Amino acid sequence: LAERTSDQAHLGAMAASLLPHQPAALRVESACASGAIALHTACGMLESGKVETVLVVGVEKMTDADNAAITSGLMGAADSELDSPSGLTFPGIFGLIANRYMHEHGLTREKLNTVSAAHHKNAMSNPFAQFRMEVKPEAVSKSTKVADPLCMLDCSPISDGAAACILSTKHESTLKIAASQIASDTVSITQRESITGFQATQHAAAKAFAEAAIHRNDIAHLEIHDCFSIAAIINLEDLGYAAPGTGIKLYENPGKQTINASGGLKACGHPVAATGVKQIIDITKQLKASGERYGLAHNFGGACATCGIHILEHTA
Repeated sequence: LAERTSDQAHLGAMAASLLPHQPAALRVESACASGAIALHTACGMLESGKVETVLVVGVEKMTDADNAAITSGLMGAADSELDSPSGLTFPGIFGLIANRYMHEHGLTREKLNTVSAAHHKNAMSNPFAQFRMEVKPEAVSKSTKVADPLCMLDCSPISDGAAACILSTKHESTLKIAASQIASDTVSITQRESITGFQATQHAAAKAFAEAAIHRNDIAHLEIHDCFSIAAIINLEDLGYAAPGTGIKLYENPGKQTINASGGLKACGHPVAATGVKQIIDITKQLKASGERYGLAHNFGGACATCGIHILEHTA
């Protein structure tokens, strides 16, 4: 959002100038998936042999701008011809998705409350979360209505934040990226056959599990893109952890995988370009703490028009 909120678009050179040797740098832009796509770009550079070590930075400063400017800037991730003229914003887009999902699968407003409540509970033990507080399920649907049926506590907040990681083929580490995959879909939901499942996630996940040569049940920790509570449920289904219409059951009766143990976008905040990189760091922390081998980071942009999935392997 830098060129919209800070009149600064040339961020690659700006970042490079902060380092004494001014390395080659580029800005990678893909809406809220920018962090994951930057990581994927870095992996491609490393695999090509053109570089040996890459610093990936995700950063966003959002709270200095007023809400109208942020809303307008974020709508750059939607379709300017098919979505914006009708007055849609992303809460409105995901409100439509939630309504359709409820119609198709019978999800109730009360059950949807459990998603945000679970993620806030997780964030209470994360010192880096924006909102380290408990939220009772009933408080979610009692919060201010934003775009029916979504309320304020269904939505990720406006946030400042930054995250960085170093990828290298030269230096040894007990952590490696076992898979880096991306996929795309139409920008506007009006051009999709279904809006209750995101094909970009489905395709990126299939490619990622194949690249890592593992089964989805080998994953111990999941960090998924819960920009809105309904997205978390759909993401779990698209990743193959629940059948269509049953994703909420993983919140009612948790399985073997942890889901957004960091607090996710809902409670950690969503400084959009930083989110995909931050998820990698959270998975790293979780794998080191648990001693498990695999974790998965899922980051998307727009209404999942772009999706990036990374599988991390801890070999220690």
